Amino acid sequence: MKNSLLFGFLFLNVCGAFAQSSSYWQQHVDYKMNVTMDVKNYQYKGKQELVYTNNSPDTLRRVFYHLYNNAFQPGSEMDARLQNIADPDPRMTDKVKNVDGKEVKESRIAKLKPNEIGYLKISNFKQDGVSANAKEVGTILEVNLNQPLLPGKSTVLTLDFDGQVPVQIRRSGRNNKEGVELSMAQWYPKMAEFDFEGWHADPYIAREFHGVWGNFDVSITIDKEYMLGGSGYLQNKNEIGHGYQDNGVVVTIPKKQKTLTWHFLAPNVHDFTWAADKNYIHDVVSTDFGTTLHFLYKNNPTIIENWKYTEPKTVQLMQYYNTLIGKYPYEQYSVIQGGDGGMEYAMCTLILGEGKKDGLVGLIAHEMGHSWFQHVLASNESKNFWMDEGFTSFLEDSGMNELAEKKAANPYEGAYNSYFFMVKSGKEQPQSTHADRFDLNQMYSISAYSKGEVYLSQLIYLIGKENLLKTLKRYYAEFKFKHPTPNDINRTAERVSGADLGWYLTDWTQTTNTIDYGIKTVEGATDGVQRTGVTLERIGRTPMPMDILVEYTDGTKESFYIPLRMMSFEKPNPTPEIKRTTLPDWAWAYPTYFFEIPKAKTAIKKIILDPSGLMADVKRENNIFEQK
Repeated sequence: MKNSLLFGFLFLNVCGAFAQSSSYWQQHVDYKMNVTMDVKNYQYKGKQELVYTNNSPDTLRRVFYHLYNNAFQPGSEMDARLQNIADPDPRMTDKVKNVDGKEVKESRIAKLKPNEIGYLKISNFKQDGVSANAKEVGTILEVNLNQPLLPGKSTVLTLDFDGQVPVQIRRSGRNNKEGVELSMAQWYPKMAEFDFEGWHADPYIAREFHGVWGNFDVSITIDKEYMLGGSGYLQNKNEIGHGYQDNGVVVTIPKKQKTLTWHFLAPNVHDFTWAADKNYIHDVVSTDFGTTLHFLYKNNPTIIENWKYTEPKTVQLMQYYNTLIGKYPYEQYSVIQGGDGGMEYAMCTLILGEGKKDGLVGLIAHEMGHSWFQHVLASNESKNFWMDEGFTSFLEDSGMNELAEKKAANPYEGAYNSYFFMVKSGKEQPQSTHADRFDLNQMYSISAYSKGEVYLSQLIYLIGKENLLKTLKRYYAEFKFKHPTPNDINRTAERVSGADLGWYLTDWTQTTNTIDYGIKTVEGATDGVQRTGVTLERIGRTPMPMDILVEYTDGTKESFYIPLRMMSFEKPNPTPEIKRTTLPDWAWAYPTYFFEIPKAKTAIKKIILDPSGLMADVKRENNIFEQK
């Protein structure tokens, strides 16, 4: 990677901080790590130098690191959660029969042997060359600084670490079920995030991550037979080879040489991930939009054709995402077989690779979408999980619909149906619940992926499609390389559209209030005048404007629009080919609303509330009146 690119990212990061607001700040880290991996016992040793810059207004006397590997030990908080939650993740459990012969799920972590567990052990911790007190507490390292870190100042923190790669349980690990040897995610001592809310030193129990923006300089020494892929640009590609070398360059490794040291630079990211295997195929695909795609997958004859099929589809998807949201800012992206499903990381994804080809494309569509919604727009995945998972699901469904030969009228319909299922279950918890505090994994997943997706798709209903698309572009432009919060996306939608939407953020994300409107009565006039009176009712707590479609017996159509008073907004007509009448607004406190259609009841074939299906009305059967 060229130095100019690195400094360009630093310039964007600094200048971007002032674009959000004059009071916005975020911390900064620069990592330098040298790691040696022993592939015989899957243990590794490393040295880390971290320059930590305190851009906050606070004086810091302590810092915290994540030691994620320590979760993969019997008795850890992750193990305890698996043994106590009603629906443990099936990837992390085995089905066994208890003494009564009943099938139960047993934590895989609980059964790990000492040579199978994961760990990170820290030693020789120093601040600016002077030893400091560091204490390991589960998956967190607590450090008392020798010298307080003042606002605007930097300090150099160094440590040594010994790690063991766990048998693959969740996300990271060795020898996953498809035979990939090393999936190295969250493998190093990682500085916890400190922001306007304070420290986010969450223990690793189940959910995902939140990291500090910075630059990574990482050197990994490993047996020369292994091919690596992951975050960052390989700096010594013409010494390494393995498909990374420049065209025409022949790389010859001396037979006596046992290892190679891979040197990566990853600029302006908040994570560094890699995977390695002796049996990877490495395909490199160039694009006309400036990003080179790398595909690393096992040399398994049964999957090669499927992986080749995904490559042009991935190019199409990235190009579409660039157009829809904003340009992917890095020059490289890697799709790597590894992990235990699909998981997003900086400049890459690890995915299972033995599925059907269309499923593989869908998986890439989602995980690559996280490169926008998490790895550029870095929301807190533990606290605001619905932002990255839901928004990425919206991007995935939009992208897959774009690739489809037959376009769906509502490509987000599956998300609505999942949300309705959750509501009917009676087990929904608000999206303001911390990701680890859900009673059921299933409810977390629906809340994160489906209800989070509906937050965006329902904005199409509230403010119109063009305004939503402008919102996404502006949100990306103003908050990339930052840590946006729910208020940031909501306020961006307000700035773009002019609508008041604070009520929407509150009702949708901080409560379990539901939307339920219905057609209460349809009555023809009794005085001989050609008109029909319609009474609507609000049954649920959450307010909404009303789109109403009337179909007449002569085949014509007409629409009516009732603005929501608290929005102070009138949405553009979503179907300009159909005449629309805008009626007086409806205030939330009034449970019913009456309006008239200037035709006899006998002339009306059907009345439909929300013909688009983009309003998440939990009881749609009362949204239609049909003349009998």
